[in-house]
Amino acid sequence: MNCPDLSRYRPLLSDARAHLTHEVEALDERGRRSTISIPAERPLTVYVDKRELVTLMTLGGAPEALTLGYLRNQRLVRAIEDVVSVQVDWSVDAVAVVTRNGILDVEERTAKKVVTTGCGQGSVFGGLMDEVDRIALPPDARLPQSVVYRIVETIRTQQSIYKQAGSVHGCALFSNTGELLYFVEDVGRHNAVDAIAGLMWLEGMRGEDKVFYTTGRLTSEMVIKGAQMGIPFLLSRSGTTQMGHMVAEKVGMSLLARCTGRHFLLLAGQERIVFEPELLEQPLPQPLHARS
Repeated sequence: MNCPDLSRYRPLLSDARAHLTHEVEALDERGRRSTISIPAERPLTVYVDKRELVTLMTLGGAPEALTLGYLRNQRLVRAIEDVVSVQVDWSVDAVAVVTRNGILDVEERTAKKVVTTGCGQGSVFGGLMDEVDRIALPPDARLPQSVVYRIVETIRTQQSIYKQAGSVHGCALFSNTGELLYFVEDVGRHNAVDAIAGLMWLEGMRGEDKVFYTTGRLTSEMVIKGAQMGIPFLLSRSGTTQMGHMVAEKVGMSLLARCTGRHFLLLAGQERIVFEPELLEQPLPQPLHARS
């Protein structure tokens, strides 16, 4: 993970900790008893300037980043400098956000919602769709086939809550050389992408030379959030939806689905991918470890 840029503005953040797994007893088909780990899930009610905004169901691994990314991706707060503090208190399952000037027309902007196909956090404020036409991704971004393979192999070997307990989604941010920058898991993939958006916001990290990976479906909301973060490449081991594909073509995003081993399906943005057919007969590229 990148070292924080201490010269950048950062709101006052708590450092809330929570157990990510929970042990339960189970009986198998033969009646044998065992103890297994399952992912934790807890509500996090977001208060902005003492006004209750939303309750997110979350694993709780990165609640401050999740809150910031949610506000960013919903376009409720435009700049990180507008956030004074983000304080999470798990004793009351809440996070208190203080802004510098409040959220303009907050009632009107949060009144209209669109129910999505997402899990975990499955609704977005309706105005989000209206911003798609204003998104422009860098036309000259390119991603070699070897980097696609390196990213897939990195995810395959990544230590994760999913491998320990299952039932979660993971999202990751990579450089365009395949270096893992951030990896976040949550009970819903939308929470995981919001948490990465929050981490990028804190570090002032731009998206034009980044690649986003998700274990979940490439729905319209996932594509829109990736585009809002300025990221031209979106990869998934799962598939896409019709609207996810439509939005990707509209914003010029490269959409790669069913990414496993050497296989992938390039569904949009074909001109950005540099094919290297000779790689199909060679060993898979080794993962690049994140910088400390």
